[in-house]
Amino acid sequence: MWRLGPGWRVCSSAVLGGGIGPREWILNAQVPGGYPRMDPDRHLAEIAAAEHLAGPGAGLMTAADVTAYTVATDGGVTATATCGLGVRGWAATPAQGADGALPPGTVNIVVTVPVPLFDAALVNAVATATEAKVQALLDAGLDCSGTPTDAVCVAAPSPGAGPAESFAGPRSRWGARLARAVHAAVREGALRQS
Repeated sequence: MWRLGPGWRVCSSAVLGGGIGPREWILNAQVPGGYPRMDPDRHLAEIAAAEHLAGPGAGLMTAADVTAYTVATDGGVTATATCGLGVRGWAATPAQGADGALPPGTVNIVVTVPVPLFDAALVNAVATATEAKVQALLDAGLDCSGTPTDAVCVAAPSPGAGPAESFAGPRSRWGARLARAVHAAVREGALRQS
């Protein structure tokens, strides 16, 4: 659980609070394999309320052990990952896509960046985190790009009176730091799964 407080924006593929917007908290909830509910957003809101999380937030789910998370930092960027790699594969496959929710069991990544990012940079940061995840999985000896239900949240302070960063690709100052932090956290988590 991340209690960010006011003044943060998150770009996320989370089930609850996905997209770009102000978020005061992020929750990564562990659920059982074969998760039976068809309303994960409502379930996450219930968990958040039970934890006394107020205001807008983002909620992720995983069947992975959330207490076995890994953390890495680089130049002020912090990446936290939970790596559930029991169901993994490549993003582009000849198989048909499935309608509806897939069973949880994921690589969930939450990144905090200490500087404001414009919208495009927030989106770019999610792409950079995903690229670093795939590189980490390959470096850990796994033949996959992830799982069918991976999610990413990137949190950064809201732009204020000062300038915000325009770029977060892997060769920008903050994107490079983000990539290294995500790579280290995911690689460690993946090696624990091997």
